[in-house]
Amino acid sequence: MTAHDLKPTPEAETIFKKWIAHLNDEFTRHQGYDRRAEIVRDELHQIILGRPHGGRLNSTLVTELPMNVLIESLDPRNLTLEAESLPDLDPERFYPRKPLLFFWQAFDRSPLGLNHWLGTRFRTMLAHHIFASAGKGLQIAAGIKMIFGYNITAEENAILHRDVFLDDRQPITLRGEVGAR
Repeated sequence: MTAHDLKPTPEAETIFKKWIAHLNDEFTRHQGYDRRAEIVRDELHQIILGRPHGGRLNSTLVTELPMNVLIESLDPRNLTLEAESLPDLDPERFYPRKPLLFFWQAFDRSPLGLNHWLGTRFRTMLAHHIFASAGKGLQIAAGIKMIFGYNITAEENAILHRDVFLDDRQPITLRGEVGAR
């Protein structure tokens, strides 16, 4: 195969696209912090633990504490992102995006984040819900870090190469290619 022909099997491509479309629909329909956090928690539970979220935990057994810590840490409401410690945070704009920012980071650190074909499409879908604006043809590689997300505008056909830090404490506009190849 040449580099231009690389793509998943037709069956996997169908499943990947269906999952991304489902998430896009969910994040479009549900824009509140708590519901988005629940969606992210449930998706990460399956991605990381390989099983659906099971509700209440048994917190009395000491032997289950490490697993309980992991499970609780998959819920964006139980963690703090760096942006939350900054004085210029706009809570109204940030908190609906916080679960999606966490999902982006957790996805990139999971085995799924190693799948370039899927990851590019996943991050681009999330960018449309996180960024102030995301133009058509946007491509986003793994390892992108940002502060707030809501101060980023990506123009049409912008490309973000891997491991770029977007310091968006002030509004920024992404044009062309950003980062080293």
